[in-house]
Amino acid sequence: MTTSNTTAKPESPLLGRGRGEASYFSIQELTASATALREGIDNRPSKCAYHLLHVLVDQLLDPIREAWGEPIVISSGYRCKQLNALVGGVKNSHHILGCAADIIAGNRTDHRKLFKMIQKMQQEGRIKFTQLIWEGDGRWIHISYVPGNLKCQVIE
Repeated sequence: MTTSNTTAKPESPLLGRGRGEASYFSIQELTASATALREGIDNRPSKCAYHLLHVLVDQLLDPIREAWGEPIVISSGYRCKQLNALVGGVKNSHHILGCAADIIAGNRTDHRKLFKMIQKMQQEGRIKFTQLIWEGDGRWIHISYVPGNLKCQVIE
């Protein structure tokens, strides 16, 4: 595959936290897609999306993982427009921007605890987000961070 000058090249396997600390998440986790592989779709983020993935990790995913104290799996992160359409994502999905992740932390009971913990972190002023959504009947949690649009919308 060729790389255009608008495609981000990961500098390290882990996304760095803005404060110079190690991250729990890698760019590979945030862009991995079995569907993209199977369909031959190039799901590499643009430079802008790559930057926004760093912001998502710095502002939400790492602080949430730190507070949770257990592994959190990214089931869906960045999606190019073609992949987003193929998996049935909405046209204005935050995933396309590099601003959203669907996370898994065990079973539905664990997800409910994680969802409530994220709400509490927001209420305590420890984090802000754009959306926190209980999705797939609790099979995963969607969370997004769109700079300039931190409305802290919760959808259950």
